[in-house]
Amino acid sequence: MGPIPPCWRGTCVGGDQFDPATVCNNKLIGTRYYLKGYEQQFGPLDTTDDAEYRSPRDRLGHGSHTASTAVGSTVEHVGYIVGNLAGGTARGGAPRARLAVYKTCWSTDLQSGACTDADILAAFDDALGDGIHVISASIGSPPPLRQFFSSSTDIGSFHAVQMGVTVVLSAGNDGPESSTVENVTPWGVCVAAGTIDRSFPTRIVLGNNQLLTVNPKLTKSYYSMIHLTNG
Repeated sequence: MGPIPPCWRGTCVGGDQFDPATVCNNKLIGTRYYLKGYEQQFGPLDTTDDAEYRSPRDRLGHGSHTASTAVGSTVEHVGYIVGNLAGGTARGGAPRARLAVYKTCWSTDLQSGACTDADILAAFDDALGDGIHVISASIGSPPPLRQFFSSSTDIGSFHAVQMGVTVVLSAGNDGPESSTVENVTPWGVCVAAGTIDRSFPTRIVLGNNQLLTVNPKLTKSYYSMIHLTNG
């Protein structure tokens, strides 16, 4: 990719196992992390045995997943583990876009994370000041939904839209239960953002040793989970 545009005013902040000199480049152009709100509410961050990284580095995996969904480069010959199941080409929604990461949520048990309103709002504020063009946020609270004026995601995204910055929010759908979409702000974008059109041939051995080959072909839309948080 070419040089970073002069309109970018952000920076790459380092920390535990994260050296901007070797990690940041013309693709990953910004990194920040936010802990003041978390540690005020939950106490010191647990970094023992790499339980978390006191840095923008992703520990839970959610941040890497959402970043690649948003702006991942085109990668050929991608498949599921053994046998290249459902092999093909993978790419993010905007593979030529640049990425800045704002980590606001922190792993608590390698399965879930915790965020605070203070840290989320601080990240929105910095992102706007840095010169972000699109904010993609994969954060939300499960229903019942909070009022727009009391949700940090809704407040932060509202100010972003006021400044002409598009905000894409994850659905956070916890189906198959109904009414589980977490982000419903009228000023944010929350729509199906990608498709999977692959076959998944799978061999199944029944109890009587009969062998079947199942080959479902899926065309599935999924909600965007691209992102501002979780590293």
